[in-house]
Amino acid sequence: QVQLVESGGDLVQAGGSLRLSCAASGSILNINTMGWYRQAPGKQRELVARKTSGGTTNYADSVMGRFTISRDDAKNTVYLQMNSLKPEDTAVYYCNAVVRSWERTWATTSYWGQGTQVTVSS
Repeated sequence: QVQLVESGGDLVQAGGSLRLSCAASGSILNINTMGWYRQAPGKQRELVARKTSGGTTNYADSVMGRFTISRDDAKNTVYLQMNSLKPEDTAVYYCNAVVRSWERTWATTSYWGQGTQVTVSS
């Protein structure tokens, strides 16, 4: 099994910054993609940013230029640096990892963290 533990969510004023962290642990052979999604009340979960093991990154248009995703593969950890936060960034942020585990080496499995709340006040 694989566990994802997120941290860093908080209440912040508009224009402020936060850094989210997500550490993966367990029976990990390798991690393909790590990323962040968010879900605001009454809305669907959406991609914020993701980064592959090869370094390819994708960002939602709404966060381009303000958020930066990074990975520390030695620690199986992904970070999301969020700058110039806006009230519309308020949501529960979920970490996602696409993992190849020792128990299932022939395929990858997608895992989710429990979510961390980010609230941006105006």
